[in-house]
Amino acid sequence: MTETRAEIRLPTTSLAKDLPFFTKVLKMRLDMIYPADNPAIAVFSGNGLRVRLDQSAGEAPGTIRILTDDPDGVAEGARELTSPGGTRVEIDVLNPPLVLPPTEHAFVVRRLADQAPWIIGRAGMHYRDLVPSRLGGAVIASHIRIPDGGPVPDMVHFHKVGFQLIFCYKGWVDVVYEDQGGPIRLKAGDCFIQPPEIRHRVLEASDGIEVIEIGVPAEHITEIDHEMTLPTPNVRPDREWQGQKFVHNVGSEAAWGPFRLPGYICRDTTIAANTKNVAGVQVVRKGEGEPLWATHDADILFGFVMDGSMTLEGEGKDPYRLGAGDAFVIPPGMWTCWADPTDEFELLEVTLPGTFATETRG
Repeated sequence: MTETRAEIRLPTTSLAKDLPFFTKVLKMRLDMIYPADNPAIAVFSGNGLRVRLDQSAGEAPGTIRILTDDPDGVAEGARELTSPGGTRVEIDVLNPPLVLPPTEHAFVVRRLADQAPWIIGRAGMHYRDLVPSRLGGAVIASHIRIPDGGPVPDMVHFHKVGFQLIFCYKGWVDVVYEDQGGPIRLKAGDCFIQPPEIRHRVLEASDGIEVIEIGVPAEHITEIDHEMTLPTPNVRPDREWQGQKFVHNVGSEAAWGPFRLPGYICRDTTIAANTKNVAGVQVVRKGEGEPLWATHDADILFGFVMDGSMTLEGEGKDPYRLGAGDAFVIPPGMWTCWADPTDEFELLEVTLPGTFATETRG
């Protein structure tokens, strides 16, 4: 049998003084030490790590990060330490609580014609940032595309988020989710809600697939799950992850009804109900009647024009004629009007929370 071990080499200016630090303070096991008459190298293991301290190593001191469910139980509750030999140690919570930064409200317009750069991100996907300020870190809105279809080099993973929407704008993509059965095809007009930490994997996509992804907060962690195999054996459509259910909303099956703004109709994606009002998602089209000026009290109101065009007017702002691929954010308390929509106009509206007040005026 072939055995392989990996260890991190760290320099030390005093192995003799580091021995009690690593064994008594960090509670690591001493596995090897030599030479016997004047030790200069020692190997320790523990906390998921194997460390080789070497008095002859010429590199700069390193840093060990220890992540644990009980940080107060390590090193008498200290969070930062330095060993006698120079190694820095940081002790932190293994699974810190999700922090939602306060929203920095702003009126934002992001047009496709402005040629915002496409950045190559995870699994070779191209990302276009729709809200560059991210409202102070409160939200990230991305226009994502995969130019060449076929299998996607993805792994089973999950996101530590408060809310996450995947809306298919063009093409289709196959994804498999924990406890939701076999692969699900998301087609243009359909959307997924990925509850916090649900395991999933992107399998295959059509040529030219494009999706709109909304995540809260803007900076969140993606972790790979090397243990889970998808699909899982159980199908549990009513399972909740941190109070939210998985949603696969099919656009072609939705019913249309009145929208919160006069002159428009919408179809509800059921996301407000399934996230317990964390967020709401509507697809909006031109209806009957004239649009009116309106204001709202939602914390975040994001819009993405999918087809046609309309003029976004705002008090104290120049009007913007918005077309397919353009996005905007309207802060609470600001009066705006969605004027002159074309017959084919269609827009994706995402709000946090899902239910909020709208006031209109003629």
